Amino acid sequence: MSRSSIRDAIRGLELAGLVEPRQGAGTIVREVSAGSVVHPFVNALQRRKELVSELLDFRKMLEPPLAARAATHASPEEIIEMEGILRRQEEKQRAGEAAIAEDTEFHYSVALASDNSVVLKVLDILMDLLRDTRERSLQVEGRGQKSLAGHRRILAAIKNHDGEAAKAAMRRHIEDVEEILLDGSDQG
Repeated sequence: MSRSSIRDAIRGLELAGLVEPRQGAGTIVREVSAGSVVHPFVNALQRRKELVSELLDFRKMLEPPLAARAATHASPEEIIEMEGILRRQEEKQRAGEAAIAEDTEFHYSVALASDNSVVLKVLDILMDLLRDTRERSLQVEGRGQKSLAGHRRILAAIKNHDGEAAKAAMRRHIEDVEEILLDGSDQG
């Protein structure tokens, strides 16, 4: 069985409230309460919202400084690659498709341009955890255009070698995603 299959299964158990990750102890089985048996979907939805909130919070800690670093470290070739990703993202949107792969690729390219191999390992894990939320958020009407506009602001700051502007643009972009995912999840 692959690691990603095991991670997905454990994530499903975590979302159902049956297991819990603990620092230094790994993943442990939670004590099952009567409420969690009676309302498993309510508990799973609540836990999912908490997990999404934590992931977005982590992104706000990690990605804005990465964008700032990319602004000072990006090579001309890396900038050209980012421009190509955004062109493909725009083409897919015009065709009415969700540009999920391009969205992921853009964020990964910013991390690559930051020139830190450890960050890439962390981002690999983060991108795997974000797969579901990215797919859901990019299906929301208008989200794809908002994502592309955010990516363009980030890239413009990187091209201008303006670390502070890149940092602010990335933070704003993640806050836009947060608004769509967390505010929209209350509505059903």
